[in-house]
Amino acid sequence: MQKQSLAESFNAAIEGFVYVFKSQRNMRLHFLMGLFAFLLGIILNFGYIELMILCLTIAFVLFAEMFNTAIEYTVDLVTSKEYHPLARIVKDIGAGAVLLSAMTAAIIGYILFASRAGIRIEDNIMKIRGSSWHITFIIFIIILVIVVLSKLFLNKGTPLRGGMPSGHSAIAFSIWAVISLLYPNGLVIFLVFILAFLVARSRISGQIHTLAEVFIGAMVGVLVAVLVFQILRI
Repeated sequence: MQKQSLAESFNAAIEGFVYVFKSQRNMRLHFLMGLFAFLLGIILNFGYIELMILCLTIAFVLFAEMFNTAIEYTVDLVTSKEYHPLARIVKDIGAGAVLLSAMTAAIIGYILFASRAGIRIEDNIMKIRGSSWHITFIIFIIILVIVVLSKLFLNKGTPLRGGMPSGHSAIAFSIWAVISLLYPNGLVIFLVFILAFLVARSRISGQIHTLAEVFIGAMVGVLVAVLVFQILRI
């Protein structure tokens, strides 16, 4: 291969960026969100260090998206578009890198903009402790993390379908537990329990989960809900 000049190298790099921008919807979304965040940082009079952190974070997300696209094309080229289990694993890892970078960017963005807007994290924590809806949302997030990690460690099912424990059962019974703690009305508690039971039963009837997976999921949902309420309502 003939060695490229410096100008040709820059042209190739720009063309690569433009191609990913045109062909990948997520790239366009991340770029526009990053541009909006940068302009908002300028409007809020960010300092040099804050702007530098913001730019590095945006570049990190865009780099992860471009790297993931390059991996996908490379895998397709090597496997000639024939299915191979390792090809899927490689693509999943690339997509996971994009997800991790986006989550990291969201956390860094919150810290930067919250501090500039005069929002104290300590005050938000106090508001969350006094808000049932925020606590419920935290419960759902914790359950989702526990379910996904359990399936990954046990190597059963996919993160969002099948395996131990049942995520649907965990969420359904966590809702029942939350309502039982917030609204001590016997009829309401009974009706919500019936709905949670029907959700769990549908997972067994659909042969998506076993009885044990559904039962463990229900226990996880109830225990997490009660534990989070006990911790945040102290």
